[in-house]
Amino acid sequence: MKKVLITGAAGFLGSHLCDRFIKEGYHVIGMDNLITGDLKNIEHLFKLKNFEFYDHDVSKFVHIPGNLDYILHFASPASPIDYLKIPIQTLKVGSLGTHNLLGLAKEKKSRILIASTSEVYGDPLVHPQTEDYYGNVNTIGPRGVYDEAKRFQESITMAYHTYHKVETRIVRIFNTYGPRMRLNDGRVVPAFIGQALRGEDLTVFGEGLQTRSFCYVDDLIEGIYRLLFSDYVYPVNVGNPNEITIKDFAEEIIKLTGTDQKVIYKPLPVNDPLQRQPDITRAKEILGWQPEVDRSEGMRRTLEYFKGLSQEELYRSEHKDFSSYS
Repeated sequence: MKKVLITGAAGFLGSHLCDRFIKEGYHVIGMDNLITGDLKNIEHLFKLKNFEFYDHDVSKFVHIPGNLDYILHFASPASPIDYLKIPIQTLKVGSLGTHNLLGLAKEKKSRILIASTSEVYGDPLVHPQTEDYYGNVNTIGPRGVYDEAKRFQESITMAYHTYHKVETRIVRIFNTYGPRMRLNDGRVVPAFIGQALRGEDLTVFGEGLQTRSFCYVDDLIEGIYRLLFSDYVYPVNVGNPNEITIKDFAEEIIKLTGTDQKVIYKPLPVNDPLQRQPDITRAKEILGWQPEVDRSEGMRRTLEYFKGLSQEELYRSEHKDFSSYS
């Protein structure tokens, strides 16, 4: 049985990756320090013989006994509400954490896939975004801690591939949604659905003309899985190119939830990207991949998940005390 290490295993994407590799017959080692992850996302796996879990911060030395075939590095705060509260930890997991895992991959002769992001493009001046676009990022802005951590992550990954001949893969993930997102993580899908379910007005920043392209989690996991087993070492965009303005998306959520809230407007945050749409030509050509779940069906599934949350979860405003992390 081949063995895979998945960091950020208790998070949104990490937990879905654990499910996929368990389904494919792998021995899965999940690792997470639970800053933003939640064990309830993977508690259904603890009874399985081919799943084990390490409560560990990958910014510190990582040791896995025995053989290790694959590593998927998904440990990182991924929403502004988190990385603005723990900026240093965000930088450390993208730099020190990636360095530790690349060293582990070198030692074990493992193939490693690292989770990059569309945020490497910053507030893009090219639309849609192709992998050869270098980006427009404010290194010292409030979002810079996340953007630059991911950009450094890509650079050190390619350096390990070039200099140490480590087998590496890089996925650039665009806006993804689905079950197990944290309702209060600040991203637009859970924010809108949470406000609708609580009977609150939906908050749109700026004039709501900024765009996003939403990919359902099952489609994303399929793209990541194909990339891991491809022979391509350079970054690949994985996301849904179906673009929508935030204002129109808010109206979609109101219609979906059957509520009668109105949309209210607040000032646009600093460096908030005005356009986000992936060019997925490379994914289509190299991976034979494109998204299959349309937004209406994906949102319906996501709404059902959030409707199943307890009242306590629905109204919880804070996920965790970050004061001890630096």
